Order: sequence, then C-alpha cells, then structure tokens
Amino acid sequence: MTTKTVTVPNISCHHCVMTIQREVGELNGVAEVKAEEASKHVTVSWDPNATDWSAIEALMTEIDYPPSA
Repeated sequence: MTTKTVTVPNISCHHCVMTIQREVGELNGVAEVKAEEASKHVTVSWDPNATDWSAIEALMTEIDYPPSA
C-alpha cells in the first residue's frame, strides 16, 4: 500500500470533501481517501499494483480539485 498527502487549494466546503472522497475512492486500487476542509489536505492510500499516482492526480484534476504543485 502506498500513501500520499497533497494540498488541494480548491477545497472550500463539506461538499468538496465529499466529492473528492467519493470520486477518488471509486478508482480501482484506492483503499482510503481522507479530505480535510480546514487544512486543504487530501490523503490517499492505494495499491500500486492496481493504479498509480498519475491516474489519481488526473482524476482529481478532471473533477476540478487538482493538487497544487
């Protein structure tokens, strides 16, 4: 299992948190997604044999919650 925490500046409400957790959580291989409104952090745990970070990052960008560089 691989875990990564990123900053997502677009998180501004509970709806943002729920959208990120739902959408990213549906990706094959993603075990856990924790988004936090106050810190604007998203922590994702996934199986590197099933998906990779670039796919997770691409989805986050597609749903308008791109991680900051």
